[in-house]
Amino acid sequence: MARRMLQFITLPQQTPDKRAVTQRRADFAEIYQDFDAPRAAEQSSRCSQCGVPFCQIHCPLSNNIPDWLKLTAEGRLEEAYEVSSATNTFPEICGRICPQDRLCEGNCVIEKGFESVTIGAVERYITDTAFEMGWVKPGKPRFERPESVGIVGAGPGGLAAAEALRRLGYQVHVYDRHDRVGGLMIYGIPGFKLEKEIVIRRWRLLEEAGIVFHLNADIGGAMGFDTLRAMHDSVLIATGVYRPRDIAGPGVGLPGIVPALDYLMTSNRQGLGDDVPGFDDGSLNAAGKNVVVIGGGDTAMDCVRTAVRQGANSVKCLYRRDKANMPGSMREVKNAEEEGVEFVWLAAPEAFLGDDSVTAVRATRMHLGLPDASGRQSVEPIEGGHFNLPADLVIKALGFDPEDLPQMFGAPDLAVTRWGTLKVDSKSFMTNLAGVFAAGDIVRGASLVVWAIKDGRDVAVQMHTYMQQNAVATIAAE
Repeated sequence: MARRMLQFITLPQQTPDKRAVTQRRADFAEIYQDFDAPRAAEQSSRCSQCGVPFCQIHCPLSNNIPDWLKLTAEGRLEEAYEVSSATNTFPEICGRICPQDRLCEGNCVIEKGFESVTIGAVERYITDTAFEMGWVKPGKPRFERPESVGIVGAGPGGLAAAEALRRLGYQVHVYDRHDRVGGLMIYGIPGFKLEKEIVIRRWRLLEEAGIVFHLNADIGGAMGFDTLRAMHDSVLIATGVYRPRDIAGPGVGLPGIVPALDYLMTSNRQGLGDDVPGFDDGSLNAAGKNVVVIGGGDTAMDCVRTAVRQGANSVKCLYRRDKANMPGSMREVKNAEEEGVEFVWLAAPEAFLGDDSVTAVRATRMHLGLPDASGRQSVEPIEGGHFNLPADLVIKALGFDPEDLPQMFGAPDLAVTRWGTLKVDSKSFMTNLAGVFAAGDIVRGASLVVWAIKDGRDVAVQMHTYMQQNAVATIAAE
């Protein structure tokens, strides 16, 4: 039944129901249940259809949110899917993992007493319904182009570019170091936020569109970067950033102190049915252990919630600032608190104790000082504020930096910034090497999946322009 809009006055905000805490702590299935059609229509009808849609402005992809909310409220779901997918390559993924409380929903103009529209849940509902109804089709081109494109990295940025270029008719080849497509979407993000079948479903669709995937690829090793360039008319580097930031301090090299990505990848691989030595021998398994996660971002939230599901004895998150200054999604913090995670705010590690392996984290209390150059309040230790946290497993979730790609690829001429990211032209996305482009986290630094999707879509436009200009120049020269 079609519904009138502006119903936020009479209809309260309702997010999808969560599974019971005792139930969701026991498995890695997604914690949110699906909207049904009446609930999705009701929640969509709460949209105020404002003249200046701040939700759209604060979405990196500039999704036409008010339009597909109105179509959903009117029961026109196939049209809603067409509008949603026009600007977003993977709306069903963004609807699950985007921090909507910091982006679209957090900037909804509905007054806070009435609460924002549940945009993410509706976005997920639209595309899940589209898949069920068979409306989602592979993006096959109307005609084939002879030019070939090589994309290094099968994460969200590389896949978004691959899909866009394939629609234009290019022969697209994607190379990835892993044995599955998806990058951090499949190996880094736990199933309780994004079930792996959702990513695999997109992988199958991209293959149906004619994109060729080369997995377990060793660019710079078995295949030289110059060889890759010679095989294709243009190349995109979309590897993301994987090198974990480390922490200094006595005892940091003790066994039992591990990087977040190693821990999450082991858990995800085990869930996918792989034989993972780090899980089987217990070195990357939280079962029965006192776990301390250091960090305050979304990766830290993924780690603490994974440890809960693995059967940890206790799980604590150590963060040097307070809750209000935490960079991670408040929605994820709330979910973690519900599941039994203890947050130790305003505390920073100083040393790691133990002989053969870590047994405790020695930390100190902190307080917030004056704002620093970035505008954030500085953190300063409190004299005499030392304390110990028992820990059998310490997970470092401190962020990621780019790997040394010029060395990895055997391409010393590939220019990088002082942060180690690839240096590109701000408009064309091209590196200093002709025909070699870069996009996503390897350019902007560790960021959100939605930003990688935007970069992938944008760089595809620039690569198309470059190849067409080359084709025109070739014809003119003949």
